[in-house]
Amino acid sequence: MYVGMVSRRSSLIETEPWGFDSENRFLNGVVCCETMLAPREVLSKTQRIERELGRKKKTSSARAYRDRPIDIDILLYDDLKIDEPDLKIPHPLMWERDFVMIPLREIMD
Repeated sequence: MYVGMVSRRSSLIETEPWGFDSENRFLNGVVCCETMLAPREVLSKTQRIERELGRKKKTSSARAYRDRPIDIDILLYDDLKIDEPDLKIPHPLMWERDFVMIPLREIMD
């Protein structure tokens, strides 16, 4: 499954779970992709990648967070602002999450 050419990628950081309790730690990183796909197409492709890598179902609320093999979020897409039920760009919680902002800052410098 191809979203686009990766032009930058962060280091991976290991963190505690965010928003729920788990015995597991998480690996987090950020990539910047150059793509010809529209945001909704990127969402469709990333959700397919998640399913192919064992993700069963996206959670619909913060109260339902749980361990998962992979979670791909679209943080930014150029300067677009999208506010739809299943697609929000920029990602509305990214500024609250160090596990997002630390790797994002790394590739933005």
